[in-house]
Parts: sequence; C-alpha cells; structure tokens
Amino acid sequence: QVQLVESGGGLVQAGGSLRLSCVASRISVSIRTMGWYRQAPGKQRELVATITGGGGTNYADSVKGRFTISRDNGKNTVYLQMNSLKPEDTAVYYCNAFYPPNASNYWGKGTLVTVSS
Repeated sequence: QVQLVESGGGLVQAGGSLRLSCVASRISVSIRTMGWYRQAPGKQRELVATITGGGGTNYADSVKGRFTISRDNGKNTVYLQMNSLKPEDTAVYYCNAFYPPNASNYWGKGTLVTVSS
C-alpha cells in the first residue's frame, strides 16, 4: 500500500523556520512530481511547491524566496524548508505524489504548521 508520511510540523514564531519531511513507501519519489500543498482553516487546499522527476521546481508566489522544496532519492523523501515564516503560513501541509504517465495521485495525511505573531 502506498504511503506518504509527513513530519516536521509544529508551533513556531513569526520569522522562524521549519523543515517538513515526506517519506514515501511503495513508490519512488525520484520519478514522480512531488508536491507540498496546504489548507488553512476555512480555505481551499492550495499548491505550495512542486518538484518534478527531472528536478524542476515550482512555487506559489506567496512562498517564493522563503520556501525550498528538495528531494533525497536515497531516502525516498521530499523536504520543504520553510524560512521567514509568517502567521498566514499557518495551515495543514500535505505531501502529494503524482505520476503523469498513469495519472496516479497520492496524498499524505498532513502535518500542522502554526505560526504565531
């Protein structure tokens, strides 16, 4: 069974940093488009960042210059380094794995990030 397990969330003050991790089981992160999405209370889930199998990255405008997505193929893990956090970054962050050839799409259960002002 495919699993994506996120970790690294928590409570941090504005201006602080966190690093989220997403460990994948039964799929390879190296060939998939891996992404981080977030959902704040009362809002729709939104894209934060993605990294393709070829290593190309894409970021939401709201996090450009502050967040960095990366991947460790040996550990089958994707990371999201979040710096200069703002209260508006507060949300549940979800890991996503998408494989374009067959359109398979998997989600983790999420990890909560709370940024206090």
